[in-house]
Amino acid sequence: MSYIMVDIESDGPIPGDYSMISFGAVLVQDGLNKTFYGQLKPISENYIPEALAVSGHTREETLSFDDPAKVMNDFAAWLKQICRDKPHFISDNNGFDWMFICWYFHHFTGDNPFGFSSQNLGSLYKGMVKDMFQNFKHLRRTTHTHHPVEDAKGNAEALLTLKKEHELKIKL
Repeated sequence: MSYIMVDIESDGPIPGDYSMISFGAVLVQDGLNKTFYGQLKPISENYIPEALAVSGHTREETLSFDDPAKVMNDFAAWLKQICRDKPHFISDNNGFDWMFICWYFHHFTGDNPFGFSSQNLGSLYKGMVKDMFQNFKHLRRTTHTHHPVEDAKGNAEALLTLKKEHELKIKL
């Protein structure tokens, strides 16, 4: 299986009414050297300044980002190139990250290469340690900066650590 760790930044809480500003993806394998980064021009006039500020970009900067259709088509081509089988979406907050990626894929390409499922790294960790109040974030080595590639790498590092330390039978 090809696990793809994804992280997104947006200027609001939901796709369509607000915009995905950027996202990063990394193929979860030793070295974490296969990455994708996309910056997307807003699709809506709506934005929440505090939400946008998390990304570190101004509204003016985002208006010069790439056309979302191009970015999503490039992402689909990247997935096809690096995955030997169907890609599996995983993220720290899949409820949030997934809805944007899924919406953008369907809206701009007509299809989502990930299908209809996503995985949540935090839930996986809680189940493994059998404690709903534990958090995996101490397993990251890369600092969480809100740059989506760096954040995806940190989360992928945590997943690889879980695999190694708990001898998971996950084929990555």
